[in-house]
Amino acid sequence: MANVGTRCGATGPHSRSLSRRTSCTKTKPKPGRESKGQYEPALYPATRTLRWLISLLLICASGAAWAAASKADPVAVLRAKYASLEEPLRLNQFRQPIVLDSAETPDSLRGDIYAVVDFPFNAASSGLNNPDHWCDVMLLHINTKYCRAVHGPSGTTLKVNIGRKTPEALADTARVEFHYSLAAASSDYVEITLDAKDGPLGTSDYRIVLELMDLPNGKTFLHLTYSYAVNFVGRLAMQTYLATIGSGKVGFTVSGTEADGQADYIGGVRGLVERNTMRYYLAIDSYLGTAGATPAARLEHRLQSWFAAVERYPRQLHEMDRAEYMEMKHAEYSRQQTLQ
Repeated sequence: MANVGTRCGATGPHSRSLSRRTSCTKTKPKPGRESKGQYEPALYPATRTLRWLISLLLICASGAAWAAASKADPVAVLRAKYASLEEPLRLNQFRQPIVLDSAETPDSLRGDIYAVVDFPFNAASSGLNNPDHWCDVMLLHINTKYCRAVHGPSGTTLKVNIGRKTPEALADTARVEFHYSLAAASSDYVEITLDAKDGPLGTSDYRIVLELMDLPNGKTFLHLTYSYAVNFVGRLAMQTYLATIGSGKVGFTVSGTEADGQADYIGGVRGLVERNTMRYYLAIDSYLGTAGATPAARLEHRLQSWFAAVERYPRQLHEMDRAEYMEMKHAEYSRQQTLQ
C-alpha cells in the first residue's frame, strides 16, 4: 500500500461534508516520485480561490501604496514624467519643447500639455500664484469676454464669461465660476487648480490644473490640464457646431497621412479640446513673457504675443485677423476694468 496516495485525505468530523464537494480517489504515483514517500495532493477549488484572492489583495495593496506615494510626492511624479518625455519634447510637430495629449470618454474630454518654458521657476510661480493674474491670462483667450477675481470668506472665485469668437454683450454670454486654489507649493514645485461645477451648453465639472517644476538653467517644466464633463445636450451642441461652422476644424494629434503626403490631424471633439488646451497654454506663456515690460505696456505686449503665437498654427487656431482681435480685446479689457 506504500505506493498508493490519496488526492484529498479528508478526515475528522468534517470529512463527510468535504466529500460532498470533492472526491477522494486513490491514485498511482507519478514515475520517478516513488522514492519521496509522499505525493502532492491536488488543491481543492476553495484553496485555489483563496490563493488567487491573496495574490489579488497583494497586487491591490501595492497599487494603493504606489498611488499614495504618488499623491504624497507630486514632484517625484512630475520629474518622472519629464524624464519620460525627453525625446518627445525635443522632437515634435511644434518645433518647440511641447507635448500635447488628449483623451475622450463617453462623458468627458481632457487635454494635457507638457512644456519647457524659458522662465525661471520663481518668476513663473510668483506670477501665476495670484488669482488676479489669472484673469489677465484668461482674457487673452478668444472666447473669454470677462474675468474678475472675487475674494471671500470661503476662498477666491474667478467669475469668467465665455462667449463667441466675436464681440458680444455680457448678457449674451455664459458665466462660469471657477474656485481658485493653491493646491501645493514648495521651493521647486507649485500646483494651482481652478474648478467650476457648472458650465454652458450641457458641460460641467470644469477643471484647469497647472503644475510648475523647477529645472536647471533658469527654465521651468509646465504641465497644464484642461478638462470638463459633457452630457447628452452638450454632445449634441458640439456635434452641431462641428457639422456647421466648426466643420473642417482639426486638432494637433497626427492620425495619419493624407493622399498628398501632408499630416492628417484628428478632428471632432478631441480636436476641439486640443485647440482650447493650446489656447490656454499660449495665454500662460504670453503672460509670463510680460515680466520685463512696463505696467503700461503689458496689455499690448500680451495681446500681440498671444496672437502671434496662435498664428504659428493657422490650420488649428486661426479665427480672425490681428486688427479684429486687438480691437475686440482692448474693448473687453476696458469693460472688465469698469464692471465689478
